[in-house]
Amino acid sequence: MDATEFRSRGKEMVDYVADYLANIEQRPVYSDVKPGYLRSLIPTEAPLEPEDYEDVIKDVERVIMPGVTHWHSPYFYAYFPTASSYPAMLADMLCGAIGSMGFTWASNPVCTELETVMLDWLGKMLKLPEHFIAGTHGQGGGVIQGTASEATLMSVLAARSKAIQQVQASNPGLPEAQILPKLVAYTSEQAHSSVERASLIGGILMRKVPTDDNYAVGGVMFEKMLEEDKAAGLIPFYLCATLGTTPSCGFDHITELGPICKKENMWMHIDAAYAGSAFICPEFRPLLNGVEFADSFNFNPHKWLLTNFDCSTMWVKKRDDITGVFKHSEQPFYLKHDSQDSGLVTDYRNWQIPHGRRFRSLKLWFVFRMYGVQGLQAHIRKQVALAKEFESLVRADQRFEICAEVIMGLVCFRLKGSNQLTELLLKRITESREIHLVPCQLSGRFVLRFAICSRTTDSRHIRQAWNHITRLTSEILQDPDQ
Repeated sequence: MDATEFRSRGKEMVDYVADYLANIEQRPVYSDVKPGYLRSLIPTEAPLEPEDYEDVIKDVERVIMPGVTHWHSPYFYAYFPTASSYPAMLADMLCGAIGSMGFTWASNPVCTELETVMLDWLGKMLKLPEHFIAGTHGQGGGVIQGTASEATLMSVLAARSKAIQQVQASNPGLPEAQILPKLVAYTSEQAHSSVERASLIGGILMRKVPTDDNYAVGGVMFEKMLEEDKAAGLIPFYLCATLGTTPSCGFDHITELGPICKKENMWMHIDAAYAGSAFICPEFRPLLNGVEFADSFNFNPHKWLLTNFDCSTMWVKKRDDITGVFKHSEQPFYLKHDSQDSGLVTDYRNWQIPHGRRFRSLKLWFVFRMYGVQGLQAHIRKQVALAKEFESLVRADQRFEICAEVIMGLVCFRLKGSNQLTELLLKRITESREIHLVPCQLSGRFVLRFAICSRTTDSRHIRQAWNHITRLTSEILQDPDQ
């Protein structure tokens, strides 16, 4: 394919994508294919000779689309949103064309410099403390990770390295192998599974802190566990607090937890993967109070801030804590450059797990400029209002109950009665392929999560979804076997 054909095919692809998104609600939101469906649709080996583009694009509908779960359908209410917008898609196209690996400043100066500035822009939208903003006299700054999972892992590794250094400073000659088994980290029993995965990769013990009636971690229980572990000879060194848990969108009490971490000289990381986007709205910003105690903070614009995956933003109070994990005493020649010791540049490869990185800040630049802060706030507020509308429909039906406070764009609800009834309802919903939900477990109850996900979801879709749920519910409850 040369530039002339690319120009033509590119325009065709833009039309295909625009048509796909414009008509997405006409497709069943949930795929009905069975495992292994694809192998019978394509050859067992790659072609020896080039094929025509027309044949490839024809197979998109025949091979690809039958296996797609349409996350951007207004009838997709599962998991949390995966953000999407036309400005972000255009930026991703340009990012792919530039195709650089910004592992050092010299490898692509604008990749590094735009990222630093965009993280400052976003940090100021969130009203983060100045020590998180690179363009101040503070020691911190921001970086774009691929996912919140990577951000959590980086915070665990940074905290582990710092804790080992502190122990060795008080006990010269004590080997790392004797310190590691005593280190203990903490997180909520409601935290995302990626937090526990980070502890497994980091080779440290992680304990789960029980939550209160609002599925949040408070200071009393956390402090009690710390005292027990210290008495057992362990070394508490890390807490991952969650703002907006995956099961119920619960908010840990970071104003209580932060001072405890400071007193115990522990690293506090805040994972706000979903909810963090809402903190650009003044009415939700109080939920972030206590962030001043955090050593690191992360959320995903690729969930709720109209920026396509992958774009997970992370800030650290002291950048030396995170860059120190991977810095080598001897740099290979191919990574050295004249500006590295100027104090004006960042080599982001030392802030992340991978060595290479995409030009992801380009998406933020396009989105921030084409929506503006007010446009982004309007998007968040609209989706919260839709969740509140769905909540009111649930509360008006005496057959159902709300299972957690509705604060943002997630509603947790269930049929009153046995878990089996709600499980059957979800089975019928999934089989229908008209809407898509996933469950969680709260206080031993099987609960349905209804998350406002698509950028195009409006009140009409919410009411159609509710009518579908109530129709299936009536069928279940009228069945004499239930």
